[in-house]
Amino acid sequence: MHYSISIAFLVLLIVCAIAALTVRQLISAVVIFGVFSFFSAIFFATLGALDVAFTEAAVGAAVTTVFFVSALFRTRKHESQ
Repeated sequence: MHYSISIAFLVLLIVCAIAALTVRQLISAVVIFGVFSFFSAIFFATLGALDVAFTEAAVGAAVTTVFFVSALFRTRKHESQ
């Protein structure tokens, strides 16, 4: 059971990585990157590394995604002027 769940999350991580590389819009790539970090946190939790999972969820899925989205919106304001 544990092995099949780990394989499923690894496949989801690969799919998210390929999708983030192939998408054309930057905001979509940032959202997919956030989903990648979320799946990575769940994968670490299934392995029993709860401290790593919590750090990945806090930094990877939350803080980094918010920074990237705010940077995209601030950059677009300067481009339109």
